Parts: sequence; structure tokens; C-alpha cells
Amino acid sequence: MQSLISTGSGKVLSRIDGSIGRIVSVTGSKAIVLLDTPKDGSIRNIQDRPEMGTLLAIDTANTVVLAIVSALSVPVPAHRDGDNEIWIAELGLVGELWRNVSGDAATFNRGVTVYPGLGDRVRVATKAELTLAFCGNDARSVRVGCIRQDATIDARVRVDDLLGKHFAILGTTGTGKSCTTALILRSILDQHPAAHIVLLDPHNEYATAFGELAEVISPWNMQLPLWLLNFEEATEVLVGDPERKQEIEILQELIPMAKSRYAAGRAAENQKLRRGIVDHGRFTVDTPVPYRISDLTGLIDERMGKLENKRDLAPYRNLKSRIDTISQDARYAFMFGSLTVYDGMTQILSRIFRVPVQGKPITILELTGIPTEIVNVVVSVLCRMTFDFALWSEGKVPVTLVCEEAHRYVPLNPNAGFEPCKRAIAKIAKEGRKYGASLCIVTQRPAEIDPTILSQCNTVFALRMSNDRDQAIVQSAISDTGSGLLEFLPALGQREALAFGDGVLGVLRTSPLHLREGAACDPCPTGSRRCP
Repeated sequence: MQSLISTGSGKVLSRIDGSIGRIVSVTGSKAIVLLDTPKDGSIRNIQDRPEMGTLLAIDTANTVVLAIVSALSVPVPAHRDGDNEIWIAELGLVGELWRNVSGDAATFNRGVTVYPGLGDRVRVATKAELTLAFCGNDARSVRVGCIRQDATIDARVRVDDLLGKHFAILGTTGTGKSCTTALILRSILDQHPAAHIVLLDPHNEYATAFGELAEVISPWNMQLPLWLLNFEEATEVLVGDPERKQEIEILQELIPMAKSRYAAGRAAENQKLRRGIVDHGRFTVDTPVPYRISDLTGLIDERMGKLENKRDLAPYRNLKSRIDTISQDARYAFMFGSLTVYDGMTQILSRIFRVPVQGKPITILELTGIPTEIVNVVVSVLCRMTFDFALWSEGKVPVTLVCEEAHRYVPLNPNAGFEPCKRAIAKIAKEGRKYGASLCIVTQRPAEIDPTILSQCNTVFALRMSNDRDQAIVQSAISDTGSGLLEFLPALGQREALAFGDGVLGVLRTSPLHLREGAACDPCPTGSRRCP
């Protein structure tokens, strides 16, 4: 489904009771209208002709076909006073309203089953028809604006179709993506105050938009111990260079031993722990159980003490030196803290995924301050935990992951990014819906993001884009009618967007709705002041 959304102001287009033209051509998804013109070529009323984006109606026996004006032209202009002109409007067919037994339009459906015929008259859609197409009767939808064609009609999105599936917010830098994201998420929380939303915030700009509704986690109060990392993530932190294979092999051997040593200590303290759990063979490098960094460095020292050839010491020394350096670095404190007990996992998951919600349904993870070289590692862990959390909860605790600047984490270039991070996000995109994990992708560079990720998004909000490659990516992500609306993309105003997919009902263009009804956009809802 498609919707043309604007968060800029627009004038109300009054209903025109009479027709404005007739159908002269029909294809599977388009129609051409020959507009009525005065004999003298003058325009008696500005509303006697439609504007770009105007929703028009064509009456058939059982339906009202709705179409949006995508192009206007004068193929036969007047050369002198008194000559007749030919005015043409190209329409994109977007859906139809089925009539009830009394003959009134009652239900909106996407697509067209009863096509208009040649000569059928065309008129501007009425307010009642606009309301049905844009709002429907869905009590589970929320308001995100008002339509541009008629500012008295709400523009709404279906919350369940956003939370239960994946959606994307795309647009060039400065078009209002952050404000749009905050607006949509606030609208969702108004409908679902007990939702579970995790937002990856690379610029620390969302906390002001949600206030007391958000649990804000920064590197200074975050707990993400090293033992939560899988082997690929741990080697990225502890080694850094994939070419240092000897050090990686050392970690591969010693990490399971460090886990066994910690488990053995636990077994000595708690006799109820089964003896067999401390066997080395019961642990792998990816087994999600705690271990102490001191045990790992102690094992490295023990190995160095047993080596007879001093030339073999270099990789051990280099590895231990790096571990000692980063474990004492204040920027890594969230990873090398003292949280190394079995119940630590429960504490971490409860805080990140808001279980229980306790009045804060959204978690904002501020990434500014995390060392640049491990940001992708942290995102990888959080994305992987999101999927695992949904899987472990068996879909009983639905969670939505909002990934800002997603092109950083799932780039199109196979040689760019961090592979475990790309796999974690792709897993949510491909399998997450089965377990209640949904994904929101936000990016200003859709052409640089893995297209398989975007293809999984059932709803797309596309803000202004002037780059042809970005427009082509959006085009490829649209599966239903109305793709011709993409011609509006380069000319959209601030916080205007085209919306496609299951989360919107009909074709719409909206005026701005701010986070507080009647408020101006100053200050910016996100605090970034990037939106006028």
C-alpha cells in the first residue's frame, strides 16, 4: 500500500460536486483523464483542476475507484486567444471503495478489481471517501498527522502492522528522519504503553523526545560483560586484527578453560551444582556462561611459563598486553566490570528489554562514547540478544529493535562492516517475526544498505531523496500499486514522506503533527534542532 505523507502545511482542497474530466485511457495500474476546460482556455476556479497528489474518484457500478494525480500536461496548447486546449492528468490507481446495500462507499481495499471504463467521469474524492481511504475504522491505528488534501482528516498508521512486522524510515540527511522516527514511536507508545522497544542511538539525540518513558543506557551506566560476547565478537575486542591468527588460536583454546575454571569455583561454593558441568568438554568458546578476565590472563601466564622456546612467547605477550590495556581503559568499563555471575544475564536482559516495563517501554542505547573500534561489536551483541530474547520468550514478549544509521551495520559492500553484526540484523529481518521480534531500519543512505534487509520491510516511510540510486532502491522495495508516486520523492518538503506497505491504509498526504498537539517544532522533538 502507498501513502503520500507530508509533515509540512498544505491547503484544504474543497469538494467539487461535479466531474472534472473523463477517462480516455486505462492500463493495469494507471489511467489518463482528459480534463474539462473552458472554451476560452481560462480557469474560472483554481479548484476546477486537480493538483499533483490530489486523490480523485471514479464511480463504477459497485465501487468507487481511487486514483492519485501523478502527472499533469497540456499536449495541445492554445496558440491564440479563443483556441481550445487539451489538459491531461495521469493517474495512479491505488484502491477502491466498495459500496454497501444502500449504495454508499463503506470499505476500502487496496488494488483494483473493477476497472473504470472509457468515458467514465472523474471527480475529486469527497471528505467521507478520503476518511475511509486514509483512516478506515481501525481502532488499532494511531494518528501521525493530517492529510494535505484535507487538513481536517487524520493520517493514521496501523500499530500492530508496524510492531508485528518490519518497517523502514528512509531519507536524505536533514529531511527530518529523527523527528519522524520519534513521532512514529511516540504514537506507537500512546497505543501500546507496555511495548518493548530498543532504540540504537548513535548520536545521543532521542532521550529528550521520550522523557520519562525511556530508560536511557549510556556507556557510563551500561553493563555488557565480556562473557556475553561470542567468539567472533570477543576476538574483535581482544585481538582486533583477524590476521593475528596465533592470538586468535590462543583465545580459542583458553576461553573454554577459563569458563571451566570459573564453573569449578562455583561448584566448590555450591555443592548443588552438578559435578559434570565443570568438564572442559561441556564448554565451547560460544557457550554463554561467565568467566573472569583474571582467569583468562592467568591461563596465558601459565602457558608462557611452560614454553621452552622463548620465540613462541610473542603472541602470548601481545595478547596479554592488549587485554591488560583495554581492561584498564575507562571507556571499556561497561565490558570489564565485576558482573560475572549467572544471575547477571537476567539483570542485563530485564533492563535492556524492559521486563517489567515499569512505565518505561522504550530503551535508548546511546552509542556515543563507546570506542569507535568496538561500536559494531556492541551493536552485534545487542541485536543477537534481541533475537535470542524473543526466541526464549517464545513470542510472549514482543520486542521492536530500532536501528538508526543502519547502513553502518548492514552495508551493501560485503567487505565493509562487521560480519557478526550483519548476520544478527539479517536474522531478525528474516526470522524475527516468527518469535515476535520486529525491526525498524532508519538510514539516509538506502543505496548503501543490504537490499535483502529492506526487502523484508512491510512498511516503508520514504522522505525526500534526490539521489537516483536511493530512489531505485525504494522502487525495488515496493511490491504493490502506486510505484509511480516515487516521482514525488525529490520534491517532498520537510518531514514529508511517501509511505508504502501494510502499516498504512490508503494513499495520503499529511500536514505536520508534532509530538505535542498544537506545538511548534521548536524545540525539535529530538533535541537535535535539525528540523525546522
